[in-house]
Amino acid sequence: MDYQHTINKEFRVTGPGLHTGRTVTVTLKPAPEDFGIAFRRTDRNNIVTQLAKADLVGETSRGTTLGSGRHTIATIEHLMSALHGMQVDNVIVELDGGEVPILDGSARPWLLQLFRVGLLQQQALRKSYTIPELLHFEFAPTGSVFDVEPCDHFAVHCEIDFPNSVIGHQEADMNDLSEYAASIAPCRTFVFLHEIEPLLHLNLIKGGSLDNALVFVNKELTSRQLKRLGKTFNKDVNQFKVHDGVLNTTDPYFPNEPARHKLLDFVGDVRLVNIMLNAKFNIYKPGHKANNAFARFLMDYINNNPQTE
Repeated sequence: MDYQHTINKEFRVTGPGLHTGRTVTVTLKPAPEDFGIAFRRTDRNNIVTQLAKADLVGETSRGTTLGSGRHTIATIEHLMSALHGMQVDNVIVELDGGEVPILDGSARPWLLQLFRVGLLQQQALRKSYTIPELLHFEFAPTGSVFDVEPCDHFAVHCEIDFPNSVIGHQEADMNDLSEYAASIAPCRTFVFLHEIEPLLHLNLIKGGSLDNALVFVNKELTSRQLKRLGKTFNKDVNQFKVHDGVLNTTDPYFPNEPARHKLLDFVGDVRLVNIMLNAKFNIYKPGHKANNAFARFLMDYINNNPQTE
């Protein structure tokens, strides 16, 4: 039988948020049995503890945001992914701001901290749910498809498709959570070069840099674009090179790193079902909005089809 786990001791991580650019300190603290994963902002006079649940997500544009109003906590997906990958059941996440730091754009920094402090086995049995039948879910706005097969553990096959781009069609697999640390956690977020300026105009990615994301380039950069890019990110334009469609500020760890990162995001977003799941997930064109709709679908399914231990 699997038992619940929390972290051995608290730890802190400080860094800028991807979209706000504001420096935030995140403190993870051990939590008691059956507590779950919860977030709370310590910079508010009225501190509200919010469980990490799909039906409490308020925004999914360029990330997953928990809550609404003054107590929102943005970009939780990489931290949630690391907690899921390490099978942490109970933890309190405190922040002195409204966005989880982007760090290097992957889940690896969180994973390293979790490895450093270690996990504590608790006495209560883990809350898990084994999906007993084939399920199918489509999210029409983005063309996303989620198929679920019965399985005695958590596994994911992910496909992405960016036609007419340097990414194109890619696939990635995680056959078991034991593969997460080495093959999924290090994979960084990615963006197309032509998306950067519009995002800046929307008052987003203020904490983004060319060092914490893979930047894909679909066409040759003009001198004007290079100058603008250098000014925006305080880089020497003479150092910019494009190799195999990737700006040379970062090098891919894997040929299919974008697909692996989309899988990483899914691991975090589906943990918002608020229970450990046993199933094989075949996902096509996932994204935060589609992932959240799918997680809510799963929550409804589990509520309508309870299992006894």
